[in-house]
Amino acid sequence: MHGWRRARLTGRTDQTATGRTLKFEVPEWPGHLPGQHVDVRLTADDGYQAVRSYSLAAPADTDGIELGVQAPAGGEVSPYLADTLPVGAAVEVKGPLGGWFVWTPQDRGPLLLIAGGSGIVPLMAMLRARLASASDESCTLVYSVRDPDEVWYATELDAAEDPVRVLRIYTRRAPQGSERSAGRMTEGDVQGLPPSKDLRCYVCGPTGFVEHVSTLLLAGGYAPHQIRTERFG
Repeated sequence: MHGWRRARLTGRTDQTATGRTLKFEVPEWPGHLPGQHVDVRLTADDGYQAVRSYSLAAPADTDGIELGVQAPAGGEVSPYLADTLPVGAAVEVKGPLGGWFVWTPQDRGPLLLIAGGSGIVPLMAMLRARLASASDESCTLVYSVRDPDEVWYATELDAAEDPVRVLRIYTRRAPQGSERSAGRMTEGDVQGLPPSKDLRCYVCGPTGFVEHVSTLLLAGGYAPHQIRTERFG
Protein backbone atom coordinates (compact mmCIF):
# COMPACT_ATOMS: atom_id res chain seq x y z
CA MET A 1 0.00 0.00 0.00
CA HIS A 2 1.40 3.39 -0.98
CA GLY A 3 1.59 5.99 1.79
CA TRP A 4 0.28 9.53 1.79
CA ARG A 5 1.77 11.92 -0.75
CA ARG A 6 1.61 15.69 -0.93
CA ALA A 7 -0.53 16.91 -3.85
CA ARG A 8 -0.68 20.54 -5.01
CA LEU A 9 -3.80 21.85 -6.77
CA THR A 10 -2.80 23.24 -10.18
CA GLY A 11 -6.16 23.76 -11.87
CA ARG A 12 -9.94 23.50 -11.58
CA THR A 13 -12.49 23.12 -14.39
CA ASP A 14 -16.27 23.41 -14.08
CA GLN A 15 -18.12 20.46 -15.57
CA THR A 16 -21.63 21.13 -14.23
CA ALA A 17 -23.12 23.49 -11.65
CA THR A 18 -21.80 21.21 -8.88
CA GLY A 19 -19.21 19.06 -10.65
CA ARG A 20 -15.54 19.92 -11.06
CA THR A 21 -12.39 18.31 -12.37
CA LEU A 22 -9.33 19.11 -10.27
CA LYS A 23 -5.75 18.70 -11.44
CA PHE A 24 -3.00 18.05 -8.90
CA GLU A 25 0.75 17.81 -9.17
CA VAL A 26 1.98 14.81 -7.18
CA PRO A 27 5.78 14.43 -7.15
CA GLU A 28 6.96 10.86 -7.75
CA TRP A 29 3.45 9.68 -8.60
CA PRO A 30 3.80 5.93 -9.37
CA GLY A 31 1.24 5.90 -12.18
CA HIS A 32 -2.22 4.35 -12.26
CA LEU A 33 -4.66 2.37 -14.39
CA PRO A 34 -7.91 3.70 -15.90
CA GLY A 35 -10.69 3.05 -13.38
CA GLN A 36 -8.60 3.42 -10.22
CA HIS A 37 -9.17 6.02 -7.50
CA VAL A 38 -7.36 7.81 -4.69
CA ASP A 39 -8.10 8.79 -1.12
CA VAL A 40 -7.77 12.51 -0.40
CA ARG A 41 -6.98 13.69 3.14
CA LEU A 42 -7.55 17.20 4.46
CA THR A 43 -6.09 18.35 7.77
CA ALA A 44 -7.51 21.40 9.60
CA ASP A 45 -5.42 23.79 11.70
CA ASP A 46 -6.73 22.12 14.87
CA GLY A 47 -5.57 18.69 13.67
CA TYR A 48 -8.99 17.40 12.57
CA GLN A 49 -8.70 15.18 9.50
CA ALA A 50 -11.22 14.05 6.90
CA VAL A 51 -10.69 11.48 4.14
CA ARG A 52 -12.77 10.94 1.00
CA SER A 53 -12.32 8.81 -2.14
CA TYR A 54 -12.32 10.24 -5.68
CA SER A 55 -11.98 8.60 -9.07
CA LEU A 56 -9.09 9.38 -11.39
CA ALA A 57 -10.47 10.95 -14.55
CA ALA A 58 -7.54 10.44 -16.90
CA PRO A 59 -4.84 7.89 -17.69
CA ALA A 60 -1.49 8.30 -15.94
CA ASP A 61 0.40 11.39 -17.10
CA THR A 62 3.85 11.96 -15.54
CA ASP A 63 3.43 13.44 -12.06
CA GLY A 64 -0.06 14.86 -12.55
CA ILE A 65 -3.47 13.43 -11.69
CA GLU A 66 -7.00 14.59 -12.50
CA LEU A 67 -9.89 13.95 -10.11
CA GLY A 68 -13.62 14.30 -10.55
CA VAL A 69 -15.41 15.92 -7.61
CA GLN A 70 -19.20 16.15 -7.26
CA ALA A 71 -20.18 18.57 -4.47
CA PRO A 72 -23.41 17.45 -2.75
CA ALA A 73 -25.40 19.95 -0.72
CA GLY A 74 -24.32 19.82 2.91
CA GLY A 75 -21.14 17.88 2.19
CA GLU A 76 -18.07 18.42 4.33
CA VAL A 77 -15.10 17.72 2.04
CA SER A 78 -16.28 17.73 -1.58
CA PRO A 79 -17.74 21.27 -1.60
CA TYR A 80 -14.49 22.58 -0.12
CA LEU A 81 -12.40 20.85 -2.77
CA ALA A 82 -14.78 21.83 -5.54
CA ASP A 83 -15.04 25.54 -4.80
CA THR A 84 -12.84 26.72 -1.93
CA LEU A 85 -9.41 25.05 -1.94
CA PRO A 86 -7.10 27.67 -3.51
CA VAL A 87 -5.04 26.83 -6.57
CA GLY A 88 -1.53 26.20 -5.27
CA ALA A 89 -2.74 24.76 -1.97
CA ALA A 90 -1.79 21.24 -0.92
CA VAL A 91 -3.69 18.19 0.28
CA GLU A 92 -2.57 14.59 0.78
CA VAL A 93 -3.44 11.70 -1.51
CA LYS A 94 -3.06 7.95 -1.14
CA GLY A 95 -3.10 5.66 -4.12
CA PRO A 96 -3.65 4.52 -6.69
CA LEU A 97 -6.32 2.26 -5.19
CA GLY A 98 -8.47 -0.47 -6.68
CA GLY A 99 -7.64 -3.37 -8.96
CA TRP A 100 -11.00 -4.83 -10.00
CA PHE A 101 -12.70 -1.93 -11.77
CA VAL A 102 -9.88 -1.23 -14.23
CA TRP A 103 -9.34 -1.44 -17.97
CA THR A 104 -6.16 -1.12 -20.02
CA PRO A 105 -5.50 -1.13 -23.80
CA GLN A 106 -4.07 -4.63 -23.33
CA ASP A 107 -7.64 -5.81 -22.58
CA ARG A 108 -8.71 -6.66 -26.10
CA GLY A 109 -12.25 -6.83 -27.42
CA PRO A 110 -15.26 -4.49 -27.64
CA LEU A 111 -15.81 -2.15 -24.72
CA LEU A 112 -19.14 -1.03 -23.22
CA LEU A 113 -19.14 1.78 -20.65
CA ILE A 114 -22.36 2.77 -18.85
CA ALA A 115 -22.33 5.81 -16.58
CA GLY A 116 -24.87 7.51 -14.36
CA GLY A 117 -24.20 11.17 -13.51
CA SER A 118 -20.74 11.75 -12.06
CA GLY A 119 -20.11 8.01 -12.48
CA ILE A 120 -18.68 9.08 -15.84
CA VAL A 121 -15.37 10.03 -14.17
CA PRO A 122 -13.55 6.65 -14.02
CA LEU A 123 -15.14 5.63 -17.32
CA MET A 124 -13.74 8.79 -18.90
CA ALA A 125 -10.26 7.57 -17.96
CA MET A 126 -11.03 4.32 -19.79
CA LEU A 127 -12.47 6.13 -22.80
CA ARG A 128 -9.45 8.44 -23.05
CA ALA A 129 -7.10 5.46 -22.81
CA ARG A 130 -9.05 3.65 -25.55
CA LEU A 131 -8.84 6.70 -27.82
CA ALA A 132 -5.12 7.10 -27.16
CA SER A 133 -4.54 3.43 -28.06
CA ALA A 134 -5.81 3.97 -31.62
CA SER A 135 -7.71 0.70 -31.34
CA ASP A 136 -10.21 -0.01 -34.13
CA GLU A 137 -12.39 -2.20 -31.88
CA SER A 138 -15.81 -0.82 -31.00
CA CYS A 139 -16.30 1.23 -27.84
CA THR A 140 -19.73 2.44 -26.70
CA LEU A 141 -20.41 4.89 -23.88
CA VAL A 142 -23.98 5.07 -22.60
CA TYR A 143 -24.29 8.14 -20.40
CA SER A 144 -27.40 8.67 -18.27
CA VAL A 145 -28.06 12.10 -16.74
CA ARG A 146 -31.11 13.97 -15.53
CA ASP A 147 -30.89 16.76 -18.10
CA PRO A 148 -28.43 18.31 -20.57
CA ASP A 149 -27.02 20.68 -17.92
CA GLU A 150 -25.62 17.72 -15.95
CA VAL A 151 -23.40 16.29 -18.70
CA TRP A 152 -19.70 16.10 -17.77
CA TYR A 153 -17.03 16.42 -20.50
CA ALA A 154 -19.67 17.60 -22.99
CA THR A 155 -17.27 19.09 -25.54
CA GLU A 156 -14.94 16.10 -25.42
CA LEU A 157 -17.78 13.63 -25.82
CA ASP A 158 -19.25 15.61 -28.73
CA ALA A 159 -15.91 15.28 -30.51
CA ALA A 160 -15.70 11.48 -30.17
CA GLU A 161 -15.49 9.68 -33.51
CA ASP A 162 -15.66 6.10 -34.78
CA PRO A 163 -15.00 3.51 -33.52
CA VAL A 164 -16.25 5.28 -30.34
CA ARG A 165 -20.00 5.78 -30.04
CA VAL A 166 -21.59 7.99 -27.36
CA LEU A 167 -25.26 7.53 -26.45
CA ARG A 168 -26.95 9.87 -24.00
CA ILE A 169 -30.01 9.01 -21.94
CA TYR A 170 -31.87 11.84 -20.20
CA THR A 171 -34.05 10.77 -17.30
CA ARG A 172 -35.86 14.06 -16.45
CA ARG A 173 -35.55 16.48 -19.39
CA ALA A 174 -34.37 15.63 -22.89
CA PRO A 175 -33.08 18.36 -25.22
CA GLN A 176 -35.32 19.59 -28.02
CA GLY A 177 -35.13 17.30 -31.03
CA SER A 178 -33.96 14.28 -29.03
CA GLU A 179 -35.01 10.96 -30.60
CA ARG A 180 -35.48 9.39 -27.16
CA SER A 181 -38.00 10.70 -24.65
CA ALA A 182 -36.82 11.40 -21.11
CA GLY A 183 -36.88 8.36 -18.84
CA ARG A 184 -34.64 5.88 -17.10
CA MET A 185 -32.73 3.21 -18.99
CA THR A 186 -34.98 0.38 -20.20
CA GLU A 187 -34.81 -3.06 -21.79
CA GLY A 188 -35.18 -1.37 -25.15
CA ASP A 189 -31.98 0.58 -24.61
CA VAL A 190 -30.07 -2.61 -23.77
CA GLN A 191 -31.44 -4.39 -26.84
CA GLY A 192 -29.47 -1.94 -28.93
CA LEU A 193 -26.26 -3.06 -27.20
CA PRO A 194 -26.02 -6.75 -28.17
CA PRO A 195 -23.50 -8.77 -26.12
CA SER A 196 -20.60 -10.67 -27.59
CA LYS A 197 -18.45 -13.26 -25.86
CA ASP A 198 -15.32 -11.07 -25.75
CA LEU A 199 -17.04 -7.80 -24.75
CA ARG A 200 -16.13 -6.10 -21.47
CA CYS A 201 -18.71 -3.94 -19.68
CA TYR A 202 -18.14 -1.37 -16.92
CA VAL A 203 -21.00 0.31 -15.05
CA CYS A 204 -20.54 3.22 -12.63
CA GLY A 205 -22.98 5.50 -10.82
CA PRO A 206 -25.31 5.72 -7.82
CA THR A 207 -26.19 2.39 -6.20
CA GLY A 208 -29.76 2.32 -7.52
CA PHE A 209 -28.62 3.08 -11.06
CA VAL A 210 -25.93 0.40 -11.03
CA GLU A 211 -28.32 -2.25 -9.71
CA HIS A 212 -30.97 -1.33 -12.29
CA VAL A 213 -28.52 -1.40 -15.22
CA SER A 214 -26.93 -4.65 -14.06
CA THR A 215 -30.36 -6.30 -13.98
CA LEU A 216 -31.09 -5.08 -17.51
CA LEU A 217 -27.75 -6.35 -18.81
CA LEU A 218 -28.18 -9.80 -17.28
CA ALA A 219 -31.70 -10.03 -18.69
CA GLY A 220 -30.31 -8.94 -22.06
CA GLY A 221 -27.91 -11.88 -22.26
CA TYR A 222 -24.72 -10.52 -20.73
CA ALA A 223 -22.77 -13.00 -18.61
CA PRO A 224 -22.03 -11.98 -14.99
CA HIS A 225 -18.27 -12.22 -15.54
CA GLN A 226 -18.50 -9.63 -18.33
CA ILE A 227 -19.95 -6.94 -16.04
CA ARG A 228 -17.86 -4.95 -13.57
CA THR A 229 -19.50 -2.34 -11.39
CA GLU A 230 -18.53 0.61 -9.21
CA ARG A 231 -21.16 2.37 -7.13
CA PHE A 232 -21.46 5.29 -4.73
CA GLY A 233 -24.05 6.80 -2.42
